Amino acid sequence: MSREVLVAGETLIDFIPDRPGSLAAVESFSRRAGGAPANVAVGLARLDRTPWFCTALAADPFGSHLADVLDDEGIPDRFVTRDPDRQTALAFVSHGADADREFTFYRSDTADRHLDTSVVPDDVLDSVELVAVGGVTLSVEPARSATFDLVERARERDCRIFFDPNVRPELWETDPAPVIERMLAATDVLKATREDLDGAGLPATDAALLDAGPDAILLTEGSAGARLVAGEGSPWGAGEWRHPGYEIDGVVDTTGAGDAFAAGAIAGLVDGDDPAEVLAFADAVAAASTTRRGAMAALPGRERVAALRRGR
Repeated sequence: MSREVLVAGETLIDFIPDRPGSLAAVESFSRRAGGAPANVAVGLARLDRTPWFCTALAADPFGSHLADVLDDEGIPDRFVTRDPDRQTALAFVSHGADADREFTFYRSDTADRHLDTSVVPDDVLDSVELVAVGGVTLSVEPARSATFDLVERARERDCRIFFDPNVRPELWETDPAPVIERMLAATDVLKATREDLDGAGLPATDAALLDAGPDAILLTEGSAGARLVAGEGSPWGAGEWRHPGYEIDGVVDTTGAGDAFAAGAIAGLVDGDDPAEVLAFADAVAAASTTRRGAMAALPGRERVAALRRGR
């Protein structure tokens, strides 16, 4: 089996509140599968670009639920490992009145911290065009070393590296700046928000970010849409493109919108779309994801994305 994309990183449980407010005031939550890389993998599957997915699941009941969800979404389990000695990471989400969210993590020595990328053989990487990783597995060992091992082996085989820092300072056991700098040097396509850049102490200008390693940068700007900035080494040459985003009435939940954007952007990249179409499609996938609750549960298929782009 040959697949164009391999995604690697955490899969966890999101607990979504039944109403806006602080965690101290919320009484009921809905269990949802989550984790940024897992969301990206499922997002790609729903966009008919099912990737390989390398993740570590606990053997507890939550881990079994996550395994069932991935299976139901058609994600191959060849590189999904099960850890009998650890539990599943949990993230409790709180929503503000504008549907924006904050996370509280329970992640002490959980399965995702022990990601094993050695299960991905080099001959699989030979057939992969793009490897996508995130910043959460870089926040702790041994997942950090495992992530870098995969990235370095992938680069040796001419895979392009897609990186979403997804910086959450509360998860880091060390200063994120030098780790992120090392990762940027190995990155081809960076997807980030201004919060990511500030939280990791990343360069503040587009030119400085390009000098740090990537040849293309996707910067998401919430309701203002997104930008793609490329250097001379990118597939399109140097340039900058913008998309204003889509007007959405009745935003329900922004959890996972960035992951939905990443899935849309990766789908466009492997399809060979031009920069304007990559941005427009990724923005549409992200916008469609905000109309339903739950990060993974809200990820749209191509039909819903097409309808949104037609204004329906």
